[in-house]
Amino acid sequence: MGNLTERGCFIAPANEPAAKPSVPSGTGSAIAKNRVTFGRRRTSCMNVAFGILAACFLAGCSDATPEKPAAEVKPAAPAVPDDIQSAADSLLGKETTVLLFGDLAKNGKQQFLAANVVPKTPKNNLPGTIVTRAVVAENENGQWSEILRCDEHLKNQKGFLPGTPIGGVTGWRLAFEQDPEKGLALYFTPLKGAVDTHTLPIGVRWNPDTKRYQSLDRSYEHFLNEASALSTARSSLR
Repeated sequence: MGNLTERGCFIAPANEPAAKPSVPSGTGSAIAKNRVTFGRRRTSCMNVAFGILAACFLAGCSDATPEKPAAEVKPAAPAVPDDIQSAADSLLGKETTVLLFGDLAKNGKQQFLAANVVPKTPKNNLPGTIVTRAVVAENENGQWSEILRCDEHLKNQKGFLPGTPIGGVTGWRLAFEQDPEKGLALYFTPLKGAVDTHTLPIGVRWNPDTKRYQSLDRSYEHFLNEASALSTARSSLR
């Protein structure tokens, strides 16, 4: 009897060679070539995957809130010339602020606007620029002279400006604007202590015909003549 095993159990005869290992067919160089090709494909796929991840990351970053641009730095106001500051101090005292200077009236002459500005405090929280006194001065042949004054009343060289209250005013809200043709326009709102009276501002502008600052009517278009007496300038402040 030969040394045979049962084929029904898929056991080969003892004298048959064992099963060959499962290896790719072909020569060694071909196998190496296939492995290199597979490695390149794997590397290429990994590069594509990394590229997709990078694109997603960048897209996510673009959705982030952009940084706010730096605030625009306003140019510093020109320094007040010494002669102007000195003239302002002589008219209103040392606590004087020069607000504007130059050809304010567009009449070819140098002028300045100066005031005693009330600093902001918890008790003085009214909006705008609050002043106790203000002047406009003009340079004539090298000498500064006052041509408009705001203290308890509004007045110029000829008298009291219409609209000024009879009762003394201790504070004013001062606003101004400069027109390239008409020049400086001033708006004075009388205040009653630290209370806003909601009174319409008194408009004042340079009148090229009379060559002085005069108050305007309620339309702010027509000039009003001065009053020699305070009683005819306006009724008392309510």
